[in-house]
Amino acid sequence: MTTTTTMTTMTTTVLPVRIRSYATNAARRLLASEPLNYEAHCAVYGGLSYLDGEQIILAAELAGLRGHGGAAFPTHRKLSAVREAARRGRRRAVVVANGSEGEPASAKDKTLMSLAPHLVLDGLALAAAAVGADRAFLTVEAGHGLGRYLTEVSRQRPAPTVPVTIVEVPQRFLSGQETALVSFLDGGAARPRFQIRPVYEHGVGGAPTLVQNVETLAHLALIARHGPGWYRAGAATSLFTVRHADGTPTVVEAMPSTPVRQLVNTDTDTVPHPGSSQAVLIGGYHGTWLPWADAASSSLETLGVPLGAGMLAVLPHDRCGLIETASILRYPALESAGQCGPCLNGLPRMASAFAELAHPTPRTDFRQIHTDLSRWAGLITGRGACRHPDGSARLAHSALTTFAREADAHARGRCTAPGRPPMLPVGK
Repeated sequence: MTTTTTMTTMTTTVLPVRIRSYATNAARRLLASEPLNYEAHCAVYGGLSYLDGEQIILAAELAGLRGHGGAAFPTHRKLSAVREAARRGRRRAVVVANGSEGEPASAKDKTLMSLAPHLVLDGLALAAAAVGADRAFLTVEAGHGLGRYLTEVSRQRPAPTVPVTIVEVPQRFLSGQETALVSFLDGGAARPRFQIRPVYEHGVGGAPTLVQNVETLAHLALIARHGPGWYRAGAATSLFTVRHADGTPTVVEAMPSTPVRQLVNTDTDTVPHPGSSQAVLIGGYHGTWLPWADAASSSLETLGVPLGAGMLAVLPHDRCGLIETASILRYPALESAGQCGPCLNGLPRMASAFAELAHPTPRTDFRQIHTDLSRWAGLITGRGACRHPDGSARLAHSALTTFAREADAHARGRCTAPGRPPMLPVGK
């Protein structure tokens, strides 16, 4: 399967990151080995074929393209919904390219925008044409220099049919949620908000709005060049962020059929061999813990768990899964919008209970905590204004299962990693 494997380390204004690619053809890769200006981008990828709006939507449907930002929703259905809402309302639509990853452990979208910014801008232009937009935004996380960089990059291109505004959004876990983006672009806080009407009908400035992840848009740009059959055949790659205990993220470009063991292998001296791992977190901070022995030989396609934002974290044997999970659960509980019951009450309770599992006292009642966590996870799932509580419930449930032996050890006064801080970042 693998004919090309590269391992580089990139240090830009964005962040230091290792890059590994299993892509087989430079012209069909998402990531270049170095940032491409517009001239180099055209030389590598070729010109963008003209397609009208309906052709773009049809190409996305035939390709089977789904979102790469977390929900994996079929792209052609989002495009069609916005286009139809604009037609019915006799309004021009708005497109938002979502590059604000939010999750502090994720680096794939920042890396994509650093190395292949014109592929994202090509996809944004296609999406704007598909829905009949007259305004477009590219949102990025503040604090990495991406706003200034992408503004300079966009000036290298011919004047676009639809003007693109680069917007930096605050570094918050939920800043990239679509109602949070709409709120921020309308002058409000970057927090999810209740929506009587969906964003595809009533988004930025009240216009029908498409919010689409930047990697999805880059895929759309490649599909426009190589055809939906190429993508549908399974030859296309996706981007994943892999985290190890050394703290430096690795962005991996690979097909989803790649075994987990191969995805997380880094070939560096600073990272223990994955064979010494105890568990892997798949899907990021709203994801699922799995025992390493169960996941290593499987591909992400066959594991049957949500891929979320495409983040994998490998937990070595000398780390405590309960401590890691308690740290992760506390972070989104503090970051929630606090405007519905599951976020206002459920997430803080779950975070507090898991913290007691991780750091028990002589008075800790382990059986009661297990009962409470299971009950709360069931109560909050599907009842929030957004999917934020569902993800935290999924993470907590999987941790109770995967780290059951560790919990028994804690009940006996032992811990795999006493005194060691969590390895996964949780923001400032």
